[in-house]
Amino acid sequence: MSRNVAAAHFTNMAEMTTRSAFHGMRSFLILWSGQTVSALGTSLGSFALGVWIYEKTGSATQFAMISFVVGLVYIVANPLGGALADRWDRRLILALSNIGAALMTLITAALLFTKRLEPWHVYPLVALMSGVFTLGGPALLSSISLLVPREQLARASGMIQTSRAAAQIIGPLSAGLLVGHMGYSGLVLCDGLSFLVAMAAILFIRIPRPSASEVKERPSMLASLAFGWKYLRRLPGLFALQGLYGVTNFCMGMVQVLLTPLILSFATPIELGSVNSAGAAGILLGSLALSIWGGTRRRVVAILSLLASQALILFLGGVRPSIPLIALASFTFMVTLPFVNGFTQILLQSKVAAEVQGRVFGVAGVISMASVPLASLIAGPLADRVFEPMLIPGGALADSVGRVIGVGEGRGVGFLFVLLGAMVLVVVGLASLNPRLRRLESEIPDALPERISPEPALQDA
Repeated sequence: MSRNVAAAHFTNMAEMTTRSAFHGMRSFLILWSGQTVSALGTSLGSFALGVWIYEKTGSATQFAMISFVVGLVYIVANPLGGALADRWDRRLILALSNIGAALMTLITAALLFTKRLEPWHVYPLVALMSGVFTLGGPALLSSISLLVPREQLARASGMIQTSRAAAQIIGPLSAGLLVGHMGYSGLVLCDGLSFLVAMAAILFIRIPRPSASEVKERPSMLASLAFGWKYLRRLPGLFALQGLYGVTNFCMGMVQVLLTPLILSFATPIELGSVNSAGAAGILLGSLALSIWGGTRRRVVAILSLLASQALILFLGGVRPSIPLIALASFTFMVTLPFVNGFTQILLQSKVAAEVQGRVFGVAGVISMASVPLASLIAGPLADRVFEPMLIPGGALADSVGRVIGVGEGRGVGFLFVLLGAMVLVVVGLASLNPRLRRLESEIPDALPERISPEPALQDA
């Protein structure tokens, strides 16, 4: 009899777990659908606003400053959003974040429609919009691990990246077709409405609260900000991973800024578009592959291998002024990107306790992305004043490096790409020697949502 009771108990537990997983995945799919619409709207609005400011000013610097402002705001807002995600209801934070972003975007659309928008208005408006939206980022990431079964985290990450990649392809194409009918204000209005769609999707789901969020005594905001840093510092494997990600993002940030000048130094804008399309197709294919396959269990090894392959791909992009070669490099590079991003995100989601994920994700995002605004600032001057002069006819490296990669306009940027690839390769090689990083998955136990504790498992192994 006792065996029958035990069997019934385990059967009921299994049914409850299955039901919980089903409801969680359903909630995730609703959340993902809203985020997909929002990503498409943001792609439309970003295209419209970028083209508008370039037409108004004719300045590439002012155009690039939008990306710099967004990156700088991210560094400030992401850890604040992480602290809030562990103090407040994450569903409420997501709703308020989308409402705030919608409000700022709709104000921008109204100013455009009434022809009252000035170029200098764009920066504070973009800063406010990016700020309130970024505040919801850690709440979104930390909610996924509460909704999605652990074995489906890779597919969930792939789905999110697929929607973003699709938006990057569909958005500019659609914007180019619609701008003549809707104007820039209409495209920005679509962006604002897409935030409201994402907010509406949030209202239809329930995001579980980790048990520690019910504790009445909570640390101050300053202590919450410091907690994420201390947590990662006491888990050296995860900290090393974020540091590696930060260095490689710095190099990739410089490549992103200089890719357009490199191509336009020897090719046409149409050929530039073909390279961009190849990159977008690559990231879409990689994201779809991750969604379907789900990835490997040896994620640290995969991350190191893929980063090393990205470094080698940079050599292809810089060594010859060839559109087919650069398009192939762009496509191949972008195919690997969703796997690197997805595996890194999964390691954080699975190794960090649910009740502190907001604070830890906020700090981890800053560590990995803080170098990108710096890369945006120094890439142009470094290329124009250092590398390009060295590889013009008669330049300092024209008779040495120039014999291999050529001389003339754009060859300095190509040489910089080669050096950045070498830098990434060296950094990855050094990181692979770190035993704490290599053994991250075995040394740090999974922080299962069913067994949340107020303190992380921090072994001094």
